[in-house]
Amino acid sequence: MCGIVGYIGGQQATPIILEGLKKLEYRGYDSAGIATLADGESAIRRSQGKLINLENMLRDHPLVGAVGIGHTRWATHGRPSEINAHPHKAGPVIVVHNGIIENYLQLKDQLKKSGHIFKSETDTEVIAHLIEETLSTEADFEMAVRQSLAQLRGAYAVCILNEKDPDCLIAAKLGSPMVVGLGDGEFFVASDIPAILAYTREMVFMEDGEFVIFRDGAAHFSTISGTPLDKKARHIDWSPMMAEKGGYRHFMLKEIHEQPRAVRDTIAGRLLETDGDVYLEDLHFSDLQLAAIKRIVIIACGTSWHAALVGKFYIEGLCRIPVEVDIASEFRYRNPVVDESTLAIVISQSGETADTLAALREAKSRGAMNMAICNVVDSSIARESVGVIYTHAGPEIGVASTKAFVTQLTALYLFTIRLGRAKCTIDVAHGQQMIASLKRVPVLLEEALKLNEFTEKVAKKYMNARDFLYLGRGKNFPIALEGALKLKEISYIHAEGYPAGEMKHGPIALIDEDVPVVVLVPKGSSYEKTLSNMEEVIARGGRVIAVCSFGDDGIRDRVETVIEIPNLDEDLDPLLLSVPLQLLAYHIAVLKGTDVDQPRNLAKSVTVE
Repeated sequence: MCGIVGYIGGQQATPIILEGLKKLEYRGYDSAGIATLADGESAIRRSQGKLINLENMLRDHPLVGAVGIGHTRWATHGRPSEINAHPHKAGPVIVVHNGIIENYLQLKDQLKKSGHIFKSETDTEVIAHLIEETLSTEADFEMAVRQSLAQLRGAYAVCILNEKDPDCLIAAKLGSPMVVGLGDGEFFVASDIPAILAYTREMVFMEDGEFVIFRDGAAHFSTISGTPLDKKARHIDWSPMMAEKGGYRHFMLKEIHEQPRAVRDTIAGRLLETDGDVYLEDLHFSDLQLAAIKRIVIIACGTSWHAALVGKFYIEGLCRIPVEVDIASEFRYRNPVVDESTLAIVISQSGETADTLAALREAKSRGAMNMAICNVVDSSIARESVGVIYTHAGPEIGVASTKAFVTQLTALYLFTIRLGRAKCTIDVAHGQQMIASLKRVPVLLEEALKLNEFTEKVAKKYMNARDFLYLGRGKNFPIALEGALKLKEISYIHAEGYPAGEMKHGPIALIDEDVPVVVLVPKGSSYEKTLSNMEEVIARGGRVIAVCSFGDDGIRDRVETVIEIPNLDEDLDPLLLSVPLQLLAYHIAVLKGTDVDQPRNLAKSVTVE
């Protein structure tokens, strides 16, 4: 998830673009750059690290020109560095890009054979070279861009300049956000409204497959294939703070709603559907190495530990390898038994969690194979791990993890497919079935997000409870733990998660008419057993909130409240169950007036032991 800004008009472009990038730095902060055109010549400034580094560079080496594009990067392909920073240039063509080009390796190989020399490790540079190559046979810049975009697979929002057509700016979108701002004889392009709200409140929202060319004081909208479009502007009356949060009241709610996009980005370019397999570009283990693994230890903290517990069910059930899950802060202090046949998987959103990093080093010192599941490219944990699966959640501002959690679950599911194929416990047909189910998740997450208003009503009903219990079985038990954690960390209500079958071994004594009990009971292999546990709660006067599969009318008459989730393969239910639990915790916290994004005593990244 990166941020892009473009400008064409009568003002100097650089100050406008720089201010816009500052509003988008939440979308990426590992490098940044700006390109401008003046008198038919381009100039580019790029720097690694946060935007302040680029700002300092521009102070010493300014850019001039009334046409320009800028970018702040969240690395996906290629480590954070100046050479991998955008904009990228090939011949006269300059490009900034947000998204992932799935077929960039095939295109790159073709372009290399035609004599193109690449300077970066990014997928974005392919776009610039592809347009340059097309310009060699198609003199019209607009047509060359259209033909080039038609060859791309994946997701993109792009802004494109051409030194040989200096009074023109082109932008297009497919699967990544883009908004166009209309000014008086000037135009703005950005990934998000806050970047350009200071300059105009008249916005055109681009849809997938749309294209715009700015030339001679006019904006011409069309489809990428060339069909003209009549786009209407919308007046935005958001405050600057509302704009930064995308119109949402809190970053947490915004990030909950970003989960479909986050899962799409995490699986993009990784699914080998015909082979029933996945491609994990930074894993760096051969099939022989994966097949030699005899035991796995997954190490994490907090929400990531809950993801690890789900991963244990995935890997043991489908790959038939014993898996232990350790809390990172405990791992080093129990003299762990690991060796060269053990794979240690560490999970950390930030890649800087001190306990998890220490556990990784401990496992390495004992000879274990190692890999990380991480959201931040080139973080300490990512650098020190042999293999990495990056989650493409994008920056997560809210302290309570939401989109990072579901992308960790997605990454574990991807790894399970890869490991199962290497160990021959998952055949081609089964792999194809798993991939087909995974591809449905983003759309079904969007369906689950429609529960937002209903969940707010549920929150009003239960907000004054002093205690909550969350129950689940199998791979849904860790989601019960996660639901309870979300509630206590942002609403400060005491909540506990339990395996549903453990209720009769003690916790059932806590149940009375004042204790809401959230029971996770989607259709699946543990459905009947969980129903029985739910009946035990009902018999003791508990107030049951049942989170069940859509259309399960038999539950509705038995419980106080029903929240329905879409139907899916039960292995992926944890991703869908997470949404209503996040929303319930969020709305209760809002109603109680707590600081949702920055709850007391908590930090986003725990970098001390």
